[in-house]
Amino acid sequence: MRVRLGYVAIALKLPKVTSSSNVTFKTYSKLNSKEEKLNKLKKVTLSNLDDLYKILQYNIENDIHFYRVTSALIPLATHPEVNDWHYRNIFKKDFERIGNIIKEHKMRIDTHPNEFNVINSMKENVVENTKRNLWIHVHLFEDMNYKLGKMIIHIGSGQGGKEEAINRFINNFNNYPKEITEKIILENDDKTFTAEDVLRICKEVNIPMVLDVHHYVCNNDGESLQSILGDIFDTWNEDILPPKVHFSSPKEGEKDRKHADYINVYDFIQFIEKCKIFNKDLDVMIEAKKKDLALYKLVNDIKNIREDWKWIDETTFEV
Repeated sequence: MRVRLGYVAIALKLPKVTSSSNVTFKTYSKLNSKEEKLNKLKKVTLSNLDDLYKILQYNIENDIHFYRVTSALIPLATHPEVNDWHYRNIFKKDFERIGNIIKEHKMRIDTHPNEFNVINSMKENVVENTKRNLWIHVHLFEDMNYKLGKMIIHIGSGQGGKEEAINRFINNFNNYPKEITEKIILENDDKTFTAEDVLRICKEVNIPMVLDVHHYVCNNDGESLQSILGDIFDTWNEDILPPKVHFSSPKEGEKDRKHADYINVYDFIQFIEKCKIFNKDLDVMIEAKKKDLALYKLVNDIKNIREDWKWIDETTFEV
């Protein structure tokens, strides 16, 4: 079983480099002319795209093959009152350049639209706004010509009771455009929808599931993780990519939903050893406050404790 480690958005070893610089609508609205507004958006977007390229180069130099792109890459891309913002045409070459480096180095890239995107909302305007927002992620993968791109979302609202909410998700999901649904992978959350709930939905709509181990610890109905791991991994059988897992450690106490700065290596090793019997390659996204620094510390901690694990490169090992 081969395991690759990745991290989220910010490379802390690259100070002053960020692909998430923002333009608030308030700032945008105060600018006097259309030209000033457009120039502001263009300046910040170009900076984000250039810094994303720098982060990808840094990842390549450090053998990091798995990375989550920020959802704040394009400022005001989804704002309904921002018109004539044709960033896809303006930055066509920049998106292609980013896509080329990803494909050339066989990196795995995904996104995680924020929690305001709720496919199963009881409010039709939220469902439609979510659809519009998810198109942005689809277009990003299209503009990079990166066909393997996926976006991770939660099931969303529990209004009306869990069963009704699950049925609402399935119905709304099935009414979304195929271009969106074929890019979606579902994650269990830490409050409402357990890993078992999400597994059931993934089987129903035939898409892969991302297991969040920390969320499982915070929110489960007593089912053992070992009993559902195989079925979760099997949701990836039709996909070219290996199963994806999120791993974080609680900040304070076992069921604290907040993420710690670093990863508890003993918990991580225990989880990997549970996965061994399924003998499937895994990509594990480290969701820790210290981002890439947490990844490097986890690697060093593993090497000190499990000397028998074979390292393929700086972030990839076999067990």
